[in-house]
Amino acid sequence: MRILFIGDIFGRPGRTIVKDRLPGLVKKYAADLIIANGENSAAGFGITPALAEDLFELGIDVVTTGNHVWDKREIIEYFQSADGPHSPPRRVLRPANYPAGMPGWGLYEGSKHGIAYAVINLQGRVFMASNDDPFRTVDDLLKSIQAKVIFVDIHAEATSEKISLGWYLDGRVTAVVGTHTHVPTADERVLPGGTAYITDVGMSGPYDSVIGVQKELVVGKFLNNMPVRFEAATGDVRLCGVVVDCDGNTGRASKIERIMVT
Repeated sequence: MRILFIGDIFGRPGRTIVKDRLPGLVKKYAADLIIANGENSAAGFGITPALAEDLFELGIDVVTTGNHVWDKREIIEYFQSADGPHSPPRRVLRPANYPAGMPGWGLYEGSKHGIAYAVINLQGRVFMASNDDPFRTVDDLLKSIQAKVIFVDIHAEATSEKISLGWYLDGRVTAVVGTHTHVPTADERVLPGGTAYITDVGMSGPYDSVIGVQKELVVGKFLNNMPVRFEAATGDVRLCGVVVDCDGNTGRASKIERIMVT
């Protein structure tokens, strides 16, 4: 099985390049399963039901998110509208280690080409808002998952936390990929137990920016610490992602490849 994961889609520039380049990438890599992090797809902050539906229409199977998931409040009603285990709202995930009782789900289980798979969305705790322990949360989730192919998006700030989770899950999941910091790292590898890993996939959006935002606004914020409305940048748009090859019967990864296209 070949999995294509697309890094944080940032605003209209990110949505546009994904729309333009995704068909070619699917064809080039013969991707079986497509996952994308879409938490920044609405002008850089959050995701709306309409944008989630647009991503599904592009052929994306599952959309993960992170700390910006609640920025567009209409996503709550979207989660609540789910009418089946495979309906579109069930295929948009928020971190599984949020407190119990919150809207949405952090785990999706599906099947592609006769191969069962699971996608888990987690959020880190270091330098981020308070939430439950991602390590123990994923332990609990794995107890009930029957699929061998298990893909984990860890949306976290600290590289140490992401790397630790990779080692912690090595041999128990197919892939652990990091999102959130919007800067692609060059440490993609398959760990000894057969888990593909990368600390951060990188952003799909404008790189003539500060992690997607107009650079003048962010630099000004650092200089004067005054309130400012951040706006998405538009220049040097790139799509970042990874392709993971794995055995559908065992879930073990054999290869992870980092990609960046303009």
